[in-house]
Amino acid sequence: METVAKKPSIPVYNCDYTDGASFFIGKWKSCEDAGYDLGVPHRHNGYSIDILVKGSVKHAIDFRQYEVQAPAIMLMEPQQVHQHEMATDAEIINIYFTSEFLVPEMQGIVSCWRCIFSSGLIPLNEEQIAEVMSYADLITKEYNSNKLRKEAVIRNLLNALVIACGRISEPSGNWMNAESSQYNMARQFKMLVDQHFHVKPQVSDYAEMLFVSPGHLNDTVKALLGRNAKNIIDEKRIMEAKRLLYWEEHSIKQIAAMLNFEDDAYFNRFFKKHTGYTPVSFQRTIREKYN
Repeated sequence: METVAKKPSIPVYNCDYTDGASFFIGKWKSCEDAGYDLGVPHRHNGYSIDILVKGSVKHAIDFRQYEVQAPAIMLMEPQQVHQHEMATDAEIINIYFTSEFLVPEMQGIVSCWRCIFSSGLIPLNEEQIAEVMSYADLITKEYNSNKLRKEAVIRNLLNALVIACGRISEPSGNWMNAESSQYNMARQFKMLVDQHFHVKPQVSDYAEMLFVSPGHLNDTVKALLGRNAKNIIDEKRIMEAKRLLYWEEHSIKQIAAMLNFEDDAYFNRFFKKHTGYTPVSFQRTIREKYN
């Protein structure tokens, strides 16, 4: 019987290099500057904004691979699996923060600020990199100071930087409409899915938490995000299943249970419907591709 080579569990990096702080900014000129091996695929427990100022980086994120040339921004959400291979001339400004650090500041301005991070990679022109670096320089200066209320100042500057990223990646401004109850519903739905997709697979679960009907939630999400609510829940479950199949050493039955499927047979059918592969064939194919 053919076996698949075992993979180590994927590491989850916190902001350990700042003693558990909820915010960090620093300059990296090599993977060693990060304090851990960026070349090893890993997850973060927070959000990252990597500003590629010089050189190039090979960037892999959730089974997509990019050759990134400066200037550019790489945006990463919590739990995405990613890795970097920096060229010798590369220089990155890394900004890391937890959702708790920024969310209170952003909710009144950006209705779907997490949607900004789903863009993943943003190439920049000279004018755009100058704008982004103006915020990064101010944040760095404040971060390295001992001034009163510096955290509040950093929050507001970071708020401005995220909005600048949104304006560059999505000039139409669809992500920015805090006054709209529909946008607020879409934002809350996305946040709830991120928190509960392991155990709540049905649209009705989220409709109940948002005090609306499943039909209304589906229609609202589809109108604003281009996909209905069930698609978004299913995509989240499929991506996590792919990560577990590639990185972790669990049986198909265990993964099915972790993602709240009735049994492994249903999980097999669901996975094949959405990917074209059975879980076992996907695991074999993806490990052969990336080994």
